Amino acid sequence: MTPEMRDRLSPFRDKAVARGIPADDVERWLATARPCATLTRDGEVDGDGPVVGRFGGPLLLPADTPDPAHPFVASIDLAALPADATDLGLPPDGHLLLFAFPETADDAETMGSVAYVPVGSAVVERDRHAWNSFDFADEEAMFEAFPQGPLRATPHVSLPCHHAVELLGEPWSGPLPGHPRSEELVAVWESIRGDIAPEGPLQIGGYADEEAICTDPVATAVSRAVEAAEAGGWDGPVSGDVSDWVLLADWQAGMDVRGWESATVHWVIQREDLAARRFDRAFTSVFWNP
Repeated sequence: MTPEMRDRLSPFRDKAVARGIPADDVERWLATARPCATLTRDGEVDGDGPVVGRFGGPLLLPADTPDPAHPFVASIDLAALPADATDLGLPPDGHLLLFAFPETADDAETMGSVAYVPVGSAVVERDRHAWNSFDFADEEAMFEAFPQGPLRATPHVSLPCHHAVELLGEPWSGPLPGHPRSEELVAVWESIRGDIAPEGPLQIGGYADEEAICTDPVATAVSRAVEAAEAGGWDGPVSGDVSDWVLLADWQAGMDVRGWESATVHWVIQREDLAARRFDRAFTSVFWNP
């Protein structure tokens, strides 16, 4: 954790200690902090940072890239993203394109994808509606409600929003390993997060978040990715160890898409795939409590 991140988290530290959480427990929790970039639109909280991409807009892809199977959400100009905004080790330039259908899957299939377009690539504009080859009216209406417009980035600090892990027997869940006061610490973060790192509709890096959670959304995504691989729906090695994965991006779709309130999209990727620039191997999960 950088000195700047530690300074920004000092109100959290003070409040946690004031609530009676031992200082050692607080410091161990603070050691998990990660940098992230919160992306917002003009006029929103923190909406005065540099423009680093946009929601929607023309869909530009290399000619040899297949049409995406999911709706186009946003594009990120990696060269415009503030330096050290995340700890992901993203490419220094090029564009990252995010695609998703913000509805939970009936089985272990990915609900989105990621495309990386290196700088200087020859691109052609694609039909943004090609994913809807059957012309489903309800899905098209959902897509038309996707947000549009420039996205501005603000570097922030991220702490876990989840406090529990699943157990094989009773009581079926417990505090995060090494953090016996994790539930209390998450409650403190929820109470003060808006003053330290306000949420935006899109986040790059950091910790995954969604409404009414107690376990890690990344862990849920990983388990679904493993199931998809076992069912033959995903080629290549897939690790079931959550530590082998990172959150690439979060989209609070329910902030914008009417009828899909509380829907949250998580794009996750294995660390080795990220290092190899294999963004096509990202997996997308969705939490939605209709």
